[in-house]
Amino acid sequence: MAPTVFTIGYERRSPDELVHELTDAGVTLLADVRELPLSRRRGFSKTALAATLGKGGIEYVHERALGNPKPYRDAWKAGDAAAGRAGYRAHLAGPSSEAVDALARRVAEGGVCLLCVEHAAADCHRTLLAAALGERIGGLRARHL
Repeated sequence: MAPTVFTIGYERRSPDELVHELTDAGVTLLADVRELPLSRRRGFSKTALAATLGKGGIEYVHERALGNPKPYRDAWKAGDAAAGRAGYRAHLAGPSSEAVDALARRVAEGGVCLLCVEHAAADCHRTLLAAALGERIGGLRARHL
């Protein structure tokens, strides 16, 4: 059976809801792919999130190199999604290529979920990252929680 990478946005969830959903999906490692693991929402900044996940038996890792750099986020937010996507794809193929390779090795083992804020996966760079991982892992399936 082909490996699966999960993705999730925390925008409409509480920390406890997030852990419950990840646990139900069989996630054992949450890869935080925000460039800056900070949040105005209580419980979703790096330290608090890692502690909550740990209580639920889920490992946390911040993958800063796989975050979407500000210029590409800004293009996306300004309505130029094509430029934002193209910039992020170039980022993954260039400076972050080794980080994608390393995460792909872990994804192939199973139980990995990519985290960002946006609820809708289509509006988030984590979908592009899942596609880049799929290029490295034949038959990889992405499942958006």
